[in-house]
Amino acid sequence: MSSLQHERIRSLCEQLKFHAIAEVYADLADTAVREESSYIDYLEQVLKAEDDVRQARSRQTLTKLAGFPAIKTMDDYDFSFATGAPEQRLRELASMAFLQRKENVILLGPSGTGKTHLAIALGYLATQCGVKVRFITAADLMLQLESAQRQGRYKDVMKRSVLGPRLLIIDEIGYLPFSDTQANLFFQVIAKRYETGSVILTSNLSFGEWDKAFGGNTALTSAMLDRLLHHAHVIQIRGDSYRLKDKRRAGIIGQQLAAVPVND
Repeated sequence: MSSLQHERIRSLCEQLKFHAIAEVYADLADTAVREESSYIDYLEQVLKAEDDVRQARSRQTLTKLAGFPAIKTMDDYDFSFATGAPEQRLRELASMAFLQRKENVILLGPSGTGKTHLAIALGYLATQCGVKVRFITAADLMLQLESAQRQGRYKDVMKRSVLGPRLLIIDEIGYLPFSDTQANLFFQVIAKRYETGSVILTSNLSFGEWDKAFGGNTALTSAMLDRLLHHAHVIQIRGDSYRLKDKRRAGIIGQQLAAVPVND
């Protein structure tokens, strides 16, 4: 192949935005010649190379847009320490079937037991499957919605940030109590996503204590839980704080101090 032909092919690839093909077509052509592949087989190989690169780029973009504070995976989770975490059920959730069924996942347990880690791990897996995900703490979500309400952008923010993602992850329910306004805003989030998209929630509170986080409004809390739990996987995690295990083992802190709540 002449250098002029090579430049023409690269120029066409650039115009058509076939960036991967421009890089691999020559090497794949050499391989096709050696293996005596058909033209159809060669065409399939170059198109697959382009698709692989685009899929990888899409996954990277989805991961970045999700807003994860860090990348966590299920394989990184220490099930040998967190013996109270139901590994089989969590591995089943990793199949992403709950997304297909628009089901929710609620992770409950003491601080430091890895609820946020598991929520991110499931969210990250979803992005690798091409799913649009958004991760946000409950406190930050309420601040955004309150600000949008004051600025007259509430409907737009709800549509884009709350209803837009196929999977919405809301971290740290109950760490900070909501005002009456915030409790109502949170209820709207759950109500609008009910049976339209999956939600993953984490909380250090049992369901019986959730009304404390929602301004003592038992009616609102009950109505919200009714929607959340209708199609939900509730994962109860028991155990000590993973972050403090080494310090406890070294005798730096005692059991009483280790039980002081810290953020996931």
